[in-house]
Order: sequence, then structure tokens, then C-alpha cells
Amino acid sequence: MKLTLVFLVAFVVATATSLLVTPRVRRLAVKLGVLDATDERRMHAEPRPRAGGLAIYLAFAFALFVSIGLALKLSPTLFHRADDIHDVLGLLFGGTMIVIVGLWDDVMGMRPRDKLIAQLVVALISMSYGFIITGFEVPFAHVYVNVPLWVGLPLTLVWYLGMMNAINFLDGLDGLLTGVTAISGIFLFAIAIGHGHLVPALGLCALVGGALGFLPYNFNPAKIILGDTGSLFIGYVFATVSIIVTAKVAITVSLLVPLIALAFPVLDTALAIWRRIRAGKSIASADRGHLHHILVFRFGLNVRQAVWLIYAVAFVLGATAFVLSGGLGHMHIGGIV
Repeated sequence: MKLTLVFLVAFVVATATSLLVTPRVRRLAVKLGVLDATDERRMHAEPRPRAGGLAIYLAFAFALFVSIGLALKLSPTLFHRADDIHDVLGLLFGGTMIVIVGLWDDVMGMRPRDKLIAQLVVALISMSYGFIITGFEVPFAHVYVNVPLWVGLPLTLVWYLGMMNAINFLDGLDGLLTGVTAISGIFLFAIAIGHGHLVPALGLCALVGGALGFLPYNFNPAKIILGDTGSLFIGYVFATVSIIVTAKVAITVSLLVPLIALAFPVLDTALAIWRRIRAGKSIASADRGHLHHILVFRFGLNVRQAVWLIYAVAFVLGATAFVLSGGLGHMHIGGIV
């Protein structure tokens, strides 16, 4: 019961903080002229305040501080292990670093190469905290395969860079990424808590709360957008909690589970890279060939219809990942409270 209360507090605090902070972040962005310009690939007709992801980050960080403090007060045994606090600090520090990168890009602008280098540095910093892929479980065989460090290090880098940029590419329609974050985060939370991974579960709980608090301001027509501040931060959190889960104790289909839950942005990114390589363009170049753009421009859906359809797809993918991870058979939150 105590652990349930901690998760509930994290969610409520993150949601309330995001709801309260987002209008203030919006006003600050307007005052400083941090606006997302209109062009042929953007879906809005007027400039929108960006860097809204700062509100989600602040809600996330505040919720973690409050919930961890509550947990230690209720029962020191809830998060008593040194590596639990270590993981929380690493998640917060790495998240702060990637938010700084996103803010810099939203406010000052960064060349794609420089932004990629900055993401690489953040990934390396996170790996110094021990967030490294050390193995994976073979799908359906329940056999865990350890990987040597010389394989795990580049695999982790690819995981971080791939996840952050896949999530970044998905942020193309009002409310799309925010809603998908909430949906995927709920299922990944259920998977993490079902297997007893408390820190990843707590982080996901705070992320989902922050996203839901931001969504009313971000849904079409959006009053503020996430910007790279939000998309890079969300991608970083998803990448890190997935690594923590797989590094601590193997779960069914291991890294495949978060890949399935987040399959839409991952597939969209893969197709975008392939499309741009075939066209002889830089993979960092922008276009209107993303799957959410196709729904609008080729199939004639409006923004809200396209977003709701992708929400449904994200729900199905999240539910599939949950079932593959063991589903309700592994839910034992009551046993670890």
C-alpha cells in the first residue's frame, strides 16, 4: 500500500505541476520570442511557442524529488538500495543535460551535426552511471544472453541516439507525441512494476503525469509545442528506463518490449532514414514524408483524426508489449508493497 501511494503521489504531483507550469513556460517563450516558425513542412499556420518540454521536465524532476522523499519517510526499505538512489540521480542528471541541449536548440538553434554530438555526449555521461546494455533475452526462448562490453557499449549508444531521434521525429502534429508518451508510458510502467523494477516505474509514472498535464495545452489547436526540449527529454527517459530494466533483471523479450511499445516512432524513423538515403539527401533533412504527414496529406485526415488514429495504434502496440512481457501473470505490485 505504501508503494502504491508513492506512485500515486508521483503521478499527481507531476500532473498538477505540469498543468500549473505550462502556461508560465508559454508566456516566457512568447516574451523571449522562442517560437516555432511556419514553413512548408510544418502543420500550423501561425508561429507557436516552443520549448514546452521544459514544463514536463520540471514536473518530472519535482515529482521524483517529492515521491522519493515520501518513500524514504514512509519506509526506508522501499528505496533502500544504494543503486536505487544512484539510478534516480543518473536519470535526473542525464535528463537535465539533454534538456539543456534541447533548450539550446529551441532558443539558439543548432546544426544537426552539433546536436547529434551533444546527444552522444549525454549518452556517454549516462553510460558512466552504469546505464549500459549488458545482455538481452531471446524472444520466446526465455534464454538470457550476456553481451561483452565491446558490444554493449556501441549498442547502448545506438539505443540512446536512436530512441531520442525517433521520438523527436514523431513530434509533428499537435498533441501527437505528448499523447503517445502517455499511452506508451502507462504500458511500460505496468511492465516495469509487474517485474519489480521500482525506479523505472517511478520515472515512467512521473513522465506520464507530466505528459498528461501538458496535453490540454498541446492538443490541436496547440497553444504551445514540446520543441526539442521535450522530444529529446522524452526519448532520453524512455531509453534510460528501458536500459535500467534490462540491466537489472531480464524480462520477457527484453529490449523487444519497449521497441514494440514504441514501434510507431521507431518504424517512422527507419522509413525516414531509408527515404532520405534513396533520395540522396541528408538523414537530418526535413520533409513531409513521415507517417503522420501521410495520414493528413495522402489520406485526407485532419490533424485530430490522424492523432486519434495513432493513439489507437500506440495503445494496441503497448498492449501487445504488455502481453509479451508476461501481462497480468507478472503483476505483483501487492507483493512488493
